[in-house]
Amino acid sequence: MADQEQAEVRLIVARLRQEHEDYDAAINAMIQTGCDALRVQRMKKKKLVIKDKLTKLEDQIIPDIIA
Repeated sequence: MADQEQAEVRLIVARLRQEHEDYDAAINAMIQTGCDALRVQRMKKKKLVIKDKLTKLEDQIIPDIIA
C-alpha cells in the first residue's frame, strides 16, 4: 500500500473511531434517559457496523506477519 493511500486510510480510521465513540456516548445517554429499547438496539447495530468497518480498514494498514 502506498504511503498516500495508507495516510488516507488512517484518516478514515480516525473519523470512524470518533463516530464510534459518539455513538457510544449517545447510546449511554439514551439508556440513562429511559429511551425506547428498539431505538437503543438500532443505535447499537449502527455502532457495530462502524466497528466492523474499522476492523477491515485496520487490517489493511497492519500487514499480516507470519511468525
